[in-house]
Amino acid sequence: MKKTSLWQLFAVFFRTGLFTFGGGYAMIAILQEELVNNRKWITNNDMLDMIVVAESTPGVIAVNTATSVGYKQRGVLGAIIATLGVILPSFLIVSALSYVISAFQSNIWYQSAFKGIQACVTVLVVNAFTKMFKQIQQDVYNYLALVVAFAVATFTNFNVIFLILSGAVCGLIITLIKSKSTDDKPLVVADTQDIASQDDQTGEVDQ
Repeated sequence: MKKTSLWQLFAVFFRTGLFTFGGGYAMIAILQEELVNNRKWITNNDMLDMIVVAESTPGVIAVNTATSVGYKQRGVLGAIIATLGVILPSFLIVSALSYVISAFQSNIWYQSAFKGIQACVTVLVVNAFTKMFKQIQQDVYNYLALVVAFAVATFTNFNVIFLILSGAVCGLIITLIKSKSTDDKPLVVADTQDIASQDDQTGEVDQ
């Protein structure tokens, strides 16, 4: 397998950071297309795990994902290069626009353009959700957790940090319950008489 170069890491994440609007959630679909489908650097399950870790740790999804992929490909240096690549476009653009942004805020063309961008970002977020949904284990617990988490996040002021922590705790509890139920299942032991009769039949056939 050909080793990924540092330049490839930088170029892929720089391009992603340069042409993606709407923050981390909007970048998920693009990151998955680039990293999973095109580059084959990670799998769909890897992508889902990285998003979960990125959401559970401080920092932006795109930055945390870039750091994880860079580290997986080229170690610590790869993590630094990939992270630099994804944050550099935003840093340069914001630095350049900071001097003139106030003049553009009342411009009708500027406002119209960003209304169109917002609509596209919504599509990207929904697309990311559908792809992530297909990757999770399809069982009653995950369906219930999905509905409850969505309702709490949408209709209440419950802190999303505690929502994530609650999901982690519930996941641990469900896993422990499943493990306990598996351990408690009695082993199926065949009747010794049946085993003896089978051995006799086998002996007769051999003779």
